Amino acid sequence: MINLEDRKRRDNVRFLGFPETTEGADIHSYLRETLPKLTGLTFEPPLEFQWVHRLGPKRRDNANRPSPIIACLLRHVQTRQLLQAARSHGAFWMDGLEIRLTADFSKETSECRRAFLALRPRLHQMEVKYGLFEPARMLITKNEVSKDFYDPEDLRVFLEGSNPRPSPWI
Repeated sequence: MINLEDRKRRDNVRFLGFPETTEGADIHSYLRETLPKLTGLTFEPPLEFQWVHRLGPKRRDNANRPSPIIACLLRHVQTRQLLQAARSHGAFWMDGLEIRLTADFSKETSECRRAFLALRPRLHQMEVKYGLFEPARMLITKNEVSKDFYDPEDLRVFLEGSNPRPSPWI
């Protein structure tokens, strides 16, 4: 079921950092005009969204973090372009505010990714190269030997040396 939820969300993008009410009444037009300027990408055909909205209740002040905007793009290619630009560029800046774009995952997948990321200090300590891939798969490589993990607990056990097979890792 988690896989189905993540597949349903594959064209969704979360936008973090846009101040409340900057979009005015038409959030579709706001993103259609702002994203090409922000990312430096040109979209042909222009960006189109199935739907766009803010998550959670409307916040009164901008002192706290503004609520994220989530959008489902009509074209998967444009979703990939935006997320690739976000990965290569990191944060974007607009009027002195940091704007981030991320893929939208189910709660379970987000928690799994967070647990993988918590193991990064141990991987750095062991001088292991790693990559976190969508939706929640970590590939680790050491001494030209690679191994995939889909569960953070399996990776933790593996790194602690509880793996019964001989390993070039430990």
